[in-house]
Amino acid sequence: MATLLLTAAGSLLGPIGGALGSLVGHQIDSAIFGGGSQSGPRLKELAVTTSSYGAALPRLFGRLRVPGTIIWATDLAEHREKSGGGKGRPSVTSYSYSASFAVALASRPILGIGRIWADGNLLRGAAGDLKVDGAFRLHTGELDQRPDPLIAAAEGTTLCPAFRGIAYLVFEDLDLADFGNRIPALTYEVFADTGELTVARLADGIVERTDAAVTLPGLKGMSCEGPLAETLAMLDPVYPMDCDACGDLLTLSPERLQNEVVTLPEPAISTGDGDFGGPEGHSRRRTPAPADPPQILRYYDVDRDYQPGLQRTGGPVPAGQPRSIELPVALDAQTARGLVEGAARRSNWGRETILWRCVELNPAIAPGSIVTVPGQRGHWRVSEWEWRASGIELTLQRIPPNAATSQLPTDPGRANSAVDTLAAPTALAAFELPWDGVGSGDSPSVFAAASSAGIGWTGAALFADRGDGSLLPLGPSGRTRSIMGTVVTPPGPASPHIVDRTSVLVVELVGPDMVLADATIRQMSMGANRTLVGREVIQFGKATPLGSSRWRLEHLLRGRGGTEKAMALHAVEEVFVLLDDAPILLDQAVIGPPAGTEILALGRGDREPVTSMIANPGATLQPLAPVHGRIGILPDGTLELSWVRRARGSFAWNDGVEVPLNEQAEGYLVTFGPPKNPIAVWEAPKPRLDLSPAARDALASSAPGGAFYIRQRGTHALSEPLVLAFQP
Repeated sequence: MATLLLTAAGSLLGPIGGALGSLVGHQIDSAIFGGGSQSGPRLKELAVTTSSYGAALPRLFGRLRVPGTIIWATDLAEHREKSGGGKGRPSVTSYSYSASFAVALASRPILGIGRIWADGNLLRGAAGDLKVDGAFRLHTGELDQRPDPLIAAAEGTTLCPAFRGIAYLVFEDLDLADFGNRIPALTYEVFADTGELTVARLADGIVERTDAAVTLPGLKGMSCEGPLAETLAMLDPVYPMDCDACGDLLTLSPERLQNEVVTLPEPAISTGDGDFGGPEGHSRRRTPAPADPPQILRYYDVDRDYQPGLQRTGGPVPAGQPRSIELPVALDAQTARGLVEGAARRSNWGRETILWRCVELNPAIAPGSIVTVPGQRGHWRVSEWEWRASGIELTLQRIPPNAATSQLPTDPGRANSAVDTLAAPTALAAFELPWDGVGSGDSPSVFAAASSAGIGWTGAALFADRGDGSLLPLGPSGRTRSIMGTVVTPPGPASPHIVDRTSVLVVELVGPDMVLADATIRQMSMGANRTLVGREVIQFGKATPLGSSRWRLEHLLRGRGGTEKAMALHAVEEVFVLLDDAPILLDQAVIGPPAGTEILALGRGDREPVTSMIANPGATLQPLAPVHGRIGILPDGTLELSWVRRARGSFAWNDGVEVPLNEQAEGYLVTFGPPKNPIAVWEAPKPRLDLSPAARDALASSAPGGAFYIRQRGTHALSEPLVLAFQP
């Protein structure tokens, strides 16, 4: 660039001056832009973080997505967590790994960073939230920045550099569980500057005494990894500019568009054969269309997470293979379309040239000047200028008549962008359920249902507090959100023996995207739509959305699993949980006795741990209350009490087979009178009790209108009572 213009300027002094100008221009090119062959940067698929000793750090401008270079790292840190191991259960030790490392981003200060991608998924969202456990610190690359405390602690303050002038960030204990326990492939969205980019900003700190007031409209960001000449050569096809090194300053400017176009004088006639411009002093020619016209622009599309994009020129497709312009900068689709349209128009119109000889020296005419030619239409640019004995010889190139800005509709295409959702707070409910018949049934079945209103929730760590303040780890909740909420309208009283078609249960779920489905009677008989409402287990057959996360549940099966005593205990805002596969069974060895134990959950969206006391303590081990109680008087006056037992975990109806006991021994506790202060107490080994006429008369006289309370004595607890009213 400088060589051409300085050679032209030096020719004013004759052949020796032209040689001197060429020499000076070559020195400027070598000293300022770098010597040797020049090969501009190529557009490539987004690279990932690497660590190569001696690799150059780029200078970043605007906003773009870059891979970075790892400049420091520790070994992987192993974390062990042991769970289980109580009451004959095997202990389980789980291992997780984390890493701490530093990544250099740029060799000049930046303003900040935005999103971070790990293996193509978001590691840091646009709101600044990390999607996995860990922390990071950004050092923007100022000349007074301090050493990072983690690196200083690991390497020592005397050996720890501050990396002044280098923008870098430090990850501390980044959880690697989601990445196969390895450091993932990382890319970073960097905000280096604000405002419109200019060539002056690109040349700042590289070229002294420079006037480079060239704006780069529409250019969102770019990375300079080599000499400035490579960057300018890369931009020149779409952002054409002039370079002038004739004065005290190196001047870079847009293609010269002077306010007043200069009109050339009439051409000078020459009689010599083969003279420049022919005997008439001018000639016009049009070169053939190139075999590979520039019709495609490849770039990084800011609207597609900086993935490579492609824009083509409009109009008919010429013969031959079109040439692609590789522009590794961040653009939007409309700007890219306008740039490639402009490059194609300049290439097409620039095929037309005029050779013109003048005898008058006009200082306003120089390479880059815009002129008009007598007898020729349009504007022309002076591309070459040479002073000879026969006159001043000019080479003119045709200029497109209008600015090459595309207004055609442009679509960047659809990107499969990584989901960016904020981590929402955790909702938690801990509860004990009646034994379902699986396993021995000798330990409480305590579950935790964890959920959230946001789909960005990725689970929570669960802990148990037995009342002493120490937190015992229970492991992760898993990423599946439980369908849960609160009761808005509780169900009314009903019978547990038939479908309740009268009561209506209205609930409000924690997430607006959660859905409840209908179920047939056959599906409910197989366990579909089991829910915990307060302390009662209910199944529903019909679910109707009411909007605002509310649902109306009808066709209810009540008191499931022996919870009929809780049918009269409902209240507004009690917990509602769908008993599907989402609630997880907690380790009884860690929990201990459920009564008084508190379960805690801590997720990324929780500032403080979320707590829940274990509801329904003892529900697993408590026998079911006897049913079908009867009072009769035998012919001899004996009072006969009889009932039918029920058993924990035996809810299937098997014809011809007695319900299994599921306790170590069968026994019943029968009391008469107030339950807390009974008048009489009996132990019955069978579901029957006979009282003599004398005993019957004594009870009738001591407590007229009293009642019998019959409880099954189980291995671990007493059942709820079956109440039989006594009428003497």
